[in-house]
Amino acid sequence: MSDKERISLAQGEGGLASSQLVESLFLKAFDNEHLHQREDQASLGLAEFIRQGDRLAFTTDSYVVDPIEFPGGDIGCLAVNGTINDLAVGGAIPRYLSCALILEEGLERALLERVVASMAKAAREANVSIVTGDTKVVPRGKADRVFINTAGVGVIPQGVELAARRCEPGDVLIVSGYLGDHGAAVLAARGDLALEMDVCSDSRPLHGLVQEMLKVSPDIHAIRDATRGGVATVLNEFAQMSQTGILLQEASLPVRPQVRGFCEILGLEPWYLANEGMLVAAVPASAADEVLSSMRAHPYGCDAQVIGQVVAELPGKVQLQSGFGGRRLLEPLTGEQLPRIC
Repeated sequence: MSDKERISLAQGEGGLASSQLVESLFLKAFDNEHLHQREDQASLGLAEFIRQGDRLAFTTDSYVVDPIEFPGGDIGCLAVNGTINDLAVGGAIPRYLSCALILEEGLERALLERVVASMAKAAREANVSIVTGDTKVVPRGKADRVFINTAGVGVIPQGVELAARRCEPGDVLIVSGYLGDHGAAVLAARGDLALEMDVCSDSRPLHGLVQEMLKVSPDIHAIRDATRGGVATVLNEFAQMSQTGILLQEASLPVRPQVRGFCEILGLEPWYLANEGMLVAAVPASAADEVLSSMRAHPYGCDAQVIGQVVAELPGKVQLQSGFGGRRLLEPLTGEQLPRIC
């Protein structure tokens, strides 16, 4: 492979080589009026935000997943969808993203082009614009090929308030799909375990699903996307922030047979595995049936399932009830179960 087919240090130095990379790759892929201004910031009109809501939501996240490409996605779509979802679960309508890349000297240009094309495709499908960004190149061995940071801005409609502290005893807990697909797919793709598994990452944007849920019940109490640490970690956050208890029914937790078998081989529990396109909601009991129906009518919620409820006993704790009636605590993870999963 020639030097022209790899990323060089010069392409991160801000000179002619950097400009050529930006013009030939990023401007072309992310094509929008804000980027073409070529300023150090994106200038965004306030009128549009005011029409859509009364508060801004702002989030940022960094992505270091290994491998960069995996069944069902890659680091590019993951960075876009992950940041969109962090906005969505606060009830926000995502509007704009930034994109900053740390590239390792020698990175294959073709791989970078695939990642950028994946980001552009994910952004278009979610109806958001990538409006500003930055690129740095570090010497060989100082990074692992490509790291991405994305920040996002969205608008929260008036009257929407989603927060873990709002969970109340009696709330019904609903997940939008299968547990652990992303974590299992990425771990299998690493090839270290010589295990094959026909499961893809569930990387996808959830703002459309959340908005449909809020149309049915604007008073949903809390929603989180189950990323690092999985559903068990999200529910521990719910319990701790609201000082309520959580009671899960193990038989109701939706896990694909392939993922369950994969976990059994490795001694993992699927409710701690990451998802990148699945949410957990705490819904008032009076609205649970309608919310569940609205979720199942959406393509990203068709496998939605009630998994338990918020209770008054053992505040701050999550209990898992087995099919035999016994209960055990699901503790928060003390460390990362699977490193570099997103």
